[in-house]
Amino acid sequence: MLKPGIDSLERGKKEKKEEPQELPKQEEKLKFKVRFDYKGKPKPARFFFGGKRTEEVAHEIREQQLGLWRNVPLQGIFVEHIDLGDIYFVYDDDLESEMAFAPLELVVSADSFEDMLRFIVREEFRRIEILEPTKIVLSTREAERMLFKINEILQNKLLTRKRENHR
Repeated sequence: MLKPGIDSLERGKKEKKEEPQELPKQEEKLKFKVRFDYKGKPKPARFFFGGKRTEEVAHEIREQQLGLWRNVPLQGIFVEHIDLGDIYFVYDDDLESEMAFAPLELVVSADSFEDMLRFIVREEFRRIEILEPTKIVLSTREAERMLFKINEILQNKLLTRKRENHR
């Protein structure tokens, strides 16, 4: 047996070796590409003039949204790149006519998954591709917060639709 002072020194050394070293966690930003397709609904002419084709309406809606994405500051979100695709047409069986769609792709950096939700709950949303990071691990707390936020957004959308239908 070692002397009392030496014995405690040996235990102190062992304790220091066993403690895992924690490196400061760097918050990685999410980088993703999201695509919206804005649908052009034809506006009928009033008094023989002023009507717009589906292509014109889709183009106008996309231009309005483009202005919003460029100029409206969103906390935790930075739009890095905007790409406008070619307008395309799809035949709608219900309306028995062609509908025009104006695509818009954004490359976005966001602080969290919650920030990404405002993009994917939109009616115009078509596709998302996560560019960075290549691997994502969510803690249970983060997953709970994300699910709660999804529920909150869906409830608000349902409430607004109910109000619109009652008018």
